[in-house]
Amino acid sequence: MQNLIITLIQTDLAWENPQVNFTALEKRMNTISEKTDLIILPEMFATGFSMNADQIAQDMDGKAVTWIRGQADHRQCDITGSLSIREHGHFYNRLIWAKPGGQVLTYDKKHLFRYAGEEKIYTAGDKQLSVDLKGWKIRPFICYDLRFPLWCRNWHNAYDLAVYVANWPAKRAGHWKTLLLARAIENQCYVVGVNRVGTDGNGLAYSGDSAVIDPLGNTLFQGSEKETVHTISLSFDVLQEYRRTFPAWMDADCPFTAPMSPHLRE
Repeated sequence: MQNLIITLIQTDLAWENPQVNFTALEKRMNTISEKTDLIILPEMFATGFSMNADQIAQDMDGKAVTWIRGQADHRQCDITGSLSIREHGHFYNRLIWAKPGGQVLTYDKKHLFRYAGEEKIYTAGDKQLSVDLKGWKIRPFICYDLRFPLWCRNWHNAYDLAVYVANWPAKRAGHWKTLLLARAIENQCYVVGVNRVGTDGNGLAYSGDSAVIDPLGNTLFQGSEKETVHTISLSFDVLQEYRRTFPAWMDADCPFTAPMSPHLRE
């Protein structure tokens, strides 16, 4: 199996201003000098993590989806990140996975961030997405999903790489780093987390800390608070060899059918 080359774009985001963000992201992508298979953008890359969905949400045929589809085709690689989407009278924090040639795959954020009132504005998804890229099985998640290991469980190696796109505030950066590491170790897979930097329209600061972690729990890349474009190659041989020599995945509990103990009665 071929190695997978991925590029993380950790950037500041202009508040609720898609065109400014599109222009800035294009400039960052223009700096990628080597061949890449996948470019990963932060959560709500067009607007920042805004609850003003009635003002910022776009349709699936709107400018934001058109833009990411065009970039994937132009750069001949997959590109992913999430957007505020309006569909059938509901708002979704929707990850868009664009492939060259125009194909678009989607994942709606399952765990909505109650602390910010996201569940009052957006509708939760209930289906996971698996993407095949160069033979790699990839499963994308969005920000708060990271806290919920049952939803992220890699049952019998269903995926090789988990991708988390985020707007994760600096004041909980320690949680972000720890949970990314935990998801890689417990699921015996590569984990990539792409976060934003800067300060949003609500005054929240973001420290970036985007990371790439291998299945053994080694941090292959750790971002700082600076805007960063980082390309890295992931070894499929390392993944397969570790799963073969330390097959903990074979003893994992099924995440959805574990029996519950009966309630004790006096």
